[in-house]
Amino acid sequence: MTDTHAQDSILQHRPYLVFWSSRLLSTLAYQMQVVAVGWQMYGLTGSTFDLGLIGLVQFLPSIALLLVVGQVADRCDRRAIIGVARAVVALAMAVLTLGSAFGWFDREWLLGFALVLGSARAFEFPTGQALVPNLVPTRLLSRAIAWSTSGVQAATIVGPALGGWLYLAGAPLVYGLCAGLFLISALVMPLVAIHADTTAVRSRGKVSVEHLLAGIRFIFRTPLLLGAVSLDMFVVLLGGATALLPVYASEILHTDADGLGLLRSAPAVGALLTALWFARHPIERHVGQRLFASVTVFGLATLVFGVSADLWLSLAALFVLGAADMVNVVIRMTIVQLETPDAMRGRVSSVNSVFIGASNQLGEFESGVTAHWWGTVPAVVIGGIGTLGVALLWRRLFPALRERDHMHAPAPSEPLYTAALQSPLRAAHDPVCQRETPKQP
Repeated sequence: MTDTHAQDSILQHRPYLVFWSSRLLSTLAYQMQVVAVGWQMYGLTGSTFDLGLIGLVQFLPSIALLLVVGQVADRCDRRAIIGVARAVVALAMAVLTLGSAFGWFDREWLLGFALVLGSARAFEFPTGQALVPNLVPTRLLSRAIAWSTSGVQAATIVGPALGGWLYLAGAPLVYGLCAGLFLISALVMPLVAIHADTTAVRSRGKVSVEHLLAGIRFIFRTPLLLGAVSLDMFVVLLGGATALLPVYASEILHTDADGLGLLRSAPAVGALLTALWFARHPIERHVGQRLFASVTVFGLATLVFGVSADLWLSLAALFVLGAADMVNVVIRMTIVQLETPDAMRGRVSSVNSVFIGASNQLGEFESGVTAHWWGTVPAVVIGGIGTLGVALLWRRLFPALRERDHMHAPAPSEPLYTAALQSPLRAAHDPVCQRETPKQP
């Protein structure tokens, strides 16, 4: 019994631990620089528009490079792609450090840095998603994803606070430390070895339109994946209550900056604790039902937060909201990776990352617009009702997702699912795919 438990522990897989540690460092650095760049930009221009422009400039490369990123991730060593992307950011951070120290950085330089950062993350984020299944046995994939998301949530909680505290000593200190963290996370990537029990496949041959669009077509031809990806997109799009937290803090809950900080932290704490639970107790049965249940809880928590005028009730609602969202994230990301052939994981993950980015950005925009039209509380309440409506509609539209039972096994009763796997895009029938020889550390 003890030996079996040890074999099923993520902590026994050194390649994954190295990858997880490097990702933790890079995410921590990313969260720190977000605070520093925002403070510096606002100090230079005093414009809230420029603050929003930073986020837009970082997001645009994920759309512009969508087809390129997927191809590169499926044709090249994914470890090398991640290492190079982080090294580029480390170099940009070093330039930012010097520019801030000697005072020759202005608005255009900061926007240029945001563009470089967004381009690098456009390669790193989906490639990292596609790499995880090559680092652990398939039976441990859901635990590996839970550990990854827990690390991201921990860095999201600690990073902004640490960046803001260090910024008191000057922007160069923050940028210099971030450059070092990005560089370390890049240098350790060659130490990440492909696990012997996994199959790494690389796409070879001439690039064609069919290859470029394969990820998009595969998602739309596989109802299970289309349902999972689109469900998350619309839930985040409609239920983006967190974008309105400053308004709630000042005008509805009548709290100060410390209260706003608690409100921002509550969803991340709920998500972190849930991810840590799933890292030890992975979901194995009734996957589809639990996915839709989590979306329903997310919508109900959004409604409670929307109508609450009490700080502690609002914190509890946001905590539940974050926990429910993490259930959705772990199930969805595991299903997407399990149902995608390795030779196409880069392209599918690239499309998935655009869905995630678009829902987050458009969700904040949607919340702001509807709050302007109808008022803050009605906007959040309508968003919660919309989330519940999406959950009910998607249960009918995507029976393959609703009836999914085991995390690691397809639903054989779904004819559309079988037809999608028999598509010409299936990696097993792709003559330009070639296996990589896995390495055991």
